[in-house]
Amino acid sequence: MANVKLITDSGCDLPYEFLVEHDIEFIPLKVELEGKEYDDVTKISAKAVYDAMRNGKSPKTSQASPTKVKEVFTKLAEAKQTGIYIAFSSELSGTYQTACMIREQVLEEYPDFDLTIIDTKAASLGHGLIVYHAVRLAQTGATKDKIVQETKFYSEHMEHLFTVDDLEYLRRGGRVSRASAFVGGLLNIKPLLNVEEGKLIPIEKIRGKKKVLTRILELMEIRGVDLQNQLIGISHGDDEETALLMKEMIEERFGCKHFYMNIVGSVIGAHSGPGTLAIFFLNEKTNSEIDIAQ
Repeated sequence: MANVKLITDSGCDLPYEFLVEHDIEFIPLKVELEGKEYDDVTKISAKAVYDAMRNGKSPKTSQASPTKVKEVFTKLAEAKQTGIYIAFSSELSGTYQTACMIREQVLEEYPDFDLTIIDTKAASLGHGLIVYHAVRLAQTGATKDKIVQETKFYSEHMEHLFTVDDLEYLRRGGRVSRASAFVGGLLNIKPLLNVEEGKLIPIEKIRGKKKVLTRILELMEIRGVDLQNQLIGISHGDDEETALLMKEMIEERFGCKHFYMNIVGSVIGAHSGPGTLAIFFLNEKTNSEIDIAQ
């Protein structure tokens, strides 16, 4: 991966070990908990955030530090490295916009700096699978143009389906009203949401956990293509048991063999809460010679 340096941020929910192993530059977003601010992933774990939320705490999040973004970009510019920054949805964080602004600043000092910034309009492992595919391409020696083209394709065709265990957390983030959260809690209502053009969009409300999992399968069948040969992403809000159940249901229904599973990170989890479950897959196949499922 020496020809093209990949950069991403903590919105991707890939394990930090994966990013280190593949020499990906990492930009952490910020998490504030009990009056202290932390760099996501490197200074605070998702598990710690979920435990705090279960104990009634309300973490807050903010975009990546402009200083950190400039540090990463300047290092690449000084090394004359070509870079691709695969960024968390601009509709969910200001990090993408900040990165674009700082890129212009760095270009003033290093006019030959070659950096493309891609707004994935994706989140969690939807974002993560896009980064994963870019890594695979880079490992084969693909050109920057090829990686950018494929990354944009994945960004445009990545489906997100997710549900939360407790509407109260979405209420705190302004996603649902207090009344909806209260009634939903009483009736065991589980909202089913997706991401469109980078924004969280409610699809429907379903009563009961089992029914919402079944509905996710129905929507996967409607929206997905060649699911059996895809790498399916599953992320969870510190609820591996439900994630594994969902994996079994997907395997049984579609014959899928390739999965990438990880915990929903602090930045997204602070708003969706413990018990969140999210599924990610493509709604159109790329013509790439790289098979993401391998």
